[in-house]
Amino acid sequence: MEVPGRLILLALLIASCLAELNSTEAEGRSSCTASLGGANLADTHKALILKLNADENCTWTIDRPENKSIRIIFSHVQLDPDGRCESENIQVFDGTSTNGPLLGKICSENDYVPVFESSSNTLTFQILTDSTRIQRNVFIFYYFFSYGTSIPGCGGYLSALEGSFTSPNYPKPHPELAYCVWHIQVDQGYKIKLNFKEIFLEVDAHCRFDFIAVYDGSSTNSGLIGKVCGRGAPTFESSSDSLTVVLSTDYANSYRGFSASYASIYTESVNTTSLTCASDKMRVIINKSYLASFGYNENNLQLNDPTCRPKVSNVVEFAIPLDECGTVKRVEDHSITYTNIITFTASPTSAVITRQKQLQIVVKCEMEHNSTVEIMYITEDDIIQNQIALGKYNTSMALFESNLFENPILESPYYVDLNQTLFVQVSLHTSDPNLVVFLDTCRASPTSDFASPTYDLIRSGCSRDETCEVYPLSGHHGRFQFNAFKFLRSLSSVYLQCKVLICDSGDPQSRCSQGCVSRRKRDISSYKWKADSILGPIRLKRDRSASGNSELLHRTHADETQSQPFDGLHLFSFGVLALNAVIVATIAVKRFVNQRTNYKYQRLHY
Repeated sequence: MEVPGRLILLALLIASCLAELNSTEAEGRSSCTASLGGANLADTHKALILKLNADENCTWTIDRPENKSIRIIFSHVQLDPDGRCESENIQVFDGTSTNGPLLGKICSENDYVPVFESSSNTLTFQILTDSTRIQRNVFIFYYFFSYGTSIPGCGGYLSALEGSFTSPNYPKPHPELAYCVWHIQVDQGYKIKLNFKEIFLEVDAHCRFDFIAVYDGSSTNSGLIGKVCGRGAPTFESSSDSLTVVLSTDYANSYRGFSASYASIYTESVNTTSLTCASDKMRVIINKSYLASFGYNENNLQLNDPTCRPKVSNVVEFAIPLDECGTVKRVEDHSITYTNIITFTASPTSAVITRQKQLQIVVKCEMEHNSTVEIMYITEDDIIQNQIALGKYNTSMALFESNLFENPILESPYYVDLNQTLFVQVSLHTSDPNLVVFLDTCRASPTSDFASPTYDLIRSGCSRDETCEVYPLSGHHGRFQFNAFKFLRSLSSVYLQCKVLICDSGDPQSRCSQGCVSRRKRDISSYKWKADSILGPIRLKRDRSASGNSELLHRTHADETQSQPFDGLHLFSFGVLALNAVIVATIAVKRFVNQRTNYKYQRLHY
């Protein structure tokens, strides 16, 4: 009696679940409505105006039998402002379905105009909305284009402290189906002021058709400062030294476009003058009001080489190379000094007299000796620059694929085999061609803090490992190779640290010229600067499979457990579990059918 009673109870439970599914099936059905405007479906471009309700799940696939790619622009997106990206979003996929690579996701948190490009002639986008009962609007414009074809004057890179640019064909009508990107990058310490002299585009309250987007940074994923269209002459200002400007146009109503100029504004406070010493140049900033107090302007200034002229913005800037513009280099025992002179040239009131003061600014950079810089190599060099008049050379360390030292390895961590030959290069970043790099000491450690244990590869310029080979002096590069190994009783990571000495190549008595010195009586030879560089981690390839091995052990243990014989209690438990599985499967199938019924799919054919 106990077993039939349980079966009756389970049957009632199944009936209750099915009744709930049937009642839910009749509720909450919604469909995505798309008003297709601007062109017919036979064209190579289309505008979509989507009005969305709550609980939508819609997918569109754009497909055309031609060898072109698709650019899709979401120029106006109005979703639930309080919605979470996980539950309300637009996802764009490269290919014929949502199983293709995800190009990106759009939600109410986005602070840019989303634009995506497919790799072929097919693209899919899916829209999901949550249960909030508000109206949503999305304007989408897409068109087919060919990679490699460009519109003259459409975008570019601008790096001067000031400049100007216009839309293609300005002041004639701008081209149709254009997407132009201008990247403006000025020197560090400046910000950018962008002035539009004229904007003449199609008028729209939301700038959905033709628009200009200005981003506060180096890419279109940076924060959006503003989006404009119609007519006007707005001004924008960046918060850093980079700015990105985008022009997007559709297939109709072309007007004059725009004309713009930009200028740089130095952001740091300079009362009179400022000097910065880097590895490749001296940078001098002079306040314009300081010049005016003596009756001078930027035209009255010159270096030892008068052909080297300053950049002028709200300040006057000299970027003086260490080996050009009349810079004088002085080599002493433990230091290198670079000197130049800025001369104030007065305009004479007659052929023999002047009433202006004769001034000079002597700029001098002494490269600090006996200092250290540690660089952790991950995927790109981390350049260290000191912002005071006592300068430091910049160094970096990288692994290379071969002894040609042409292709650096950017993987981090870098997985290797035991005894694999590794090629290491320490580079000095400087414009001074008369400096050389010498590898004094290189050691390895299983940790990045180089606590014990450590292992010497090079010591005092001499190879300490039987597989280590140190290359001859090669200008700004110190190079060596060795075979990969692992530390006993430690993790399989290996970090490298090298101490390098920087010397003047014209000094035959320098430490760099001496090479390997196994026993040094006293340190009287000259080196100019020393630095530490760190690279890592390097790991053995087999370590990546450790997690897979543990999973295999777990499965083997589970198989052994399942191979044990069943007793009566196990058999009864198995029957109850099987019956529950049937119930869950029935509910899952019913819900899947319900979801497939509510799922709306529209394929745009041509």
